Amino acid sequence: MTTSPPLSASGCPMLHGAAFAARPNAVYEQLRTQGPVGWAEIAPKVHALVVTQHRAAVTLLNDTRTYSKDSRLWAALAAGEVPQDSPVLGMMGWRPSVLYTDGDEHARLRWAMDDCIARIDPHQLRDITRRSALSLIANVIGTGRADLMRDFADVVPMLVFAELLGCPPEMTHRMVRACQDLISAGPEAAKGAADFAGLLFELIQLRRKQPGRDLTSWMINHAAELSDEEALHQLFCAVGAGIIPVAACTAWTLHLLLRDDEHAGSLAAGTLTVRRAMEKALWERSPMANFSVHFARGDTYLHGVPLPGRVPILISHAAANTDPSLPQDLGYDNRAHLAWSTGPHRCPAISQATTIVQTAVETILDQLWDMTLTDDNPEPLLRHGPFHQCPQSMPVTFRPQPHDRLPAHALAGGSS
Repeated sequence: MTTSPPLSASGCPMLHGAAFAARPNAVYEQLRTQGPVGWAEIAPKVHALVVTQHRAAVTLLNDTRTYSKDSRLWAALAAGEVPQDSPVLGMMGWRPSVLYTDGDEHARLRWAMDDCIARIDPHQLRDITRRSALSLIANVIGTGRADLMRDFADVVPMLVFAELLGCPPEMTHRMVRACQDLISAGPEAAKGAADFAGLLFELIQLRRKQPGRDLTSWMINHAAELSDEEALHQLFCAVGAGIIPVAACTAWTLHLLLRDDEHAGSLAAGTLTVRRAMEKALWERSPMANFSVHFARGDTYLHGVPLPGRVPILISHAAANTDPSLPQDLGYDNRAHLAWSTGPHRCPAISQATTIVQTAVETILDQLWDMTLTDDNPEPLLRHGPFHQCPQSMPVTFRPQPHDRLPAHALAGGSS
């Protein structure tokens, strides 16, 4: 007999813990019984409203007069009612970055972000991603087994961003380690965030003295005249919003192609591209499961549901993308999904993220073409936490191959 996931002490569905990681869709069904918006516990003693209806989510994300991104409006946090060590504060606490601002300040920071991201050469990005992917494949190609999450999907975007940021080679390893701690969702996450911020500060000081053709140099020298603090948090936002969703999207695209014989056969026959598989994965497995945090400036209504002011409202991209009220024949080529959000805070790096995922997936499929998932569960366990939808692991086996099969230049290195 199937049982419902447990409720919190306050009677709310829980968007955290082992039960949510094991059965997220069942929790979204619980939330939907409350209407287009419902209350959930997102961490111990932390509650938020969660939008699960696609139409309601689009309405909120485009209504900047009613809703703000400034988490300093969070009444419970201001009143000291949120535990100071709550794991959600790293993602929801205010920072002077594009993610937490509105109006003219958001426009200024978004101008800098958009300009800097637009300067990334797409051909160079594909080359960096391919080299990064090949360097990771070289670590496992002779073993015949790998965890696509730990050994590949998690690390590819870290290596790519380290090079895009202009990290010297000696700093790249430290940055990758800090990012790994940051995304762990464990006790080392806070230390990883602090270490990563410290590394970004070092990098900013270095690039002020030695500017290069990299995101850090472009950001600190942009006409928007960002302070060092603003530049640090802009870069923190860019990397944080890039690494984890890109890793999850890479993993889910591979999972889709490896789990389903029909998809794998279509790929081999040339009737299914990696890009189309990725779009299906974005509909079904939004990497950012619940985020896009907003706060109503005052008491209001959203599609008939009363919303109190100064309470965090999360968009469940995962639930909205699988909203039963959406047309059943919408099709996965339709890119109306909310995996990238929408409105003024829509992801500024969709093209770049797509390039990284597509290149990484194509590279590993080309090199380890006979990979097989060792776990045939179509619903792998997720990492704990309310925000990201990412598998804990994805073990595969394949025929061991000699290292000299890879190109000799299959090494990922930082820029100077």
